[in-house]
Amino acid sequence: MKINLLKYKYLHKIFHWEYWPTSLFYIPNLPFGIFLALKAKNLTFFSAANPGIKSSGNGCESKFQTLALIPEEFKPKSIFHGKKDNFERTIKKIQVENIQFPVIAKPDIGFRGLLVEKVHSEIELKNYLQKFEIDFIIQEYIDYKHECGIFYTRNPTQQNGTISSVTLKKFLTITGDGISTLKNLVLSDKRAFLYKDLIFENHKKLLDSIIEKNKEFQLSVIGNHCRGTQFFNGNHLITKELTTTFNDLNAKIPGWFYGRIDIKYDNFDALKKGKNFKILEINGIISEPTHIYDTQKSSYFGALKSIRNHWKILFEISTTNHNIYKIPYKNSFHVWKEIRELKKYSKKISALHAVKQS
Repeated sequence: MKINLLKYKYLHKIFHWEYWPTSLFYIPNLPFGIFLALKAKNLTFFSAANPGIKSSGNGCESKFQTLALIPEEFKPKSIFHGKKDNFERTIKKIQVENIQFPVIAKPDIGFRGLLVEKVHSEIELKNYLQKFEIDFIIQEYIDYKHECGIFYTRNPTQQNGTISSVTLKKFLTITGDGISTLKNLVLSDKRAFLYKDLIFENHKKLLDSIIEKNKEFQLSVIGNHCRGTQFFNGNHLITKELTTTFNDLNAKIPGWFYGRIDIKYDNFDALKKGKNFKILEINGIISEPTHIYDTQKSSYFGALKSIRNHWKILFEISTTNHNIYKIPYKNSFHVWKEIRELKKYSKKISALHAVKQS
């Protein structure tokens, strides 16, 4: 069974484009991006889209500073832990904010859920932070059952905006049979097997436990694809009511016109009404309409088209901000420098994550 599943792992990733490298979604669209840059007469036109976020959210922005834009009622309690900060001071800040364990620790500049961890105690948090010399956010764990990503855009000249994508997320789970250990259940589950190394690391104390019959066991609490979370197209949930809620929310977030908001919630009907949800983070110009990774409802070429459609919107917002509201385009040299630094940092994060999983 293990041999067959090992073959399945590689074949599955080859024939299911949701697992393909990011470059295969953007290199084919690069000519269109160049066309938009020529049309704007500036290679970094996109840098004017979200003046309230550093570099409009190109990936180098501090997540902690971006969290500060969120209205208090929707913001998780969070504190910043710098790489040189004293841990005792961090614990005091956690106590002042009345943040209870477990907590979520995640890099202040991060992506794809790398090094994001649910931490259950002070000792565990101290040991975790000491492993990595980077800046972290310590955030309260939001125990709402569901998570989604909602892509919202608004032209600065208009009062109301548009929701272009809703992605529903299903956390990776297995169902017990009352006989098999957690380890064997993972090895025999076609989806869980793809993430077995990560699962074995996160649940190493429970691998020999037998999961009772018909009981669902959640294997991950981090809503990222690389953690096994499955993305579903939820665009049928886009309604006038939901859009109105996001228009009201957008009006309270200064300088944000384009991107995806990741949300935890219990009930989508309440979310539509603007109630009982928390915003985990705001993403800017590198946001993806992640519903495209639902391979049952999207094709690879449909995904490429959706990305181009969002780039059109990005162009319209950026050029409007520049031409009408005099938001400057960022210097091309500075953008290139940021990209190089981000690439270097990304390699560091990926390497640390690989060591953590080994």
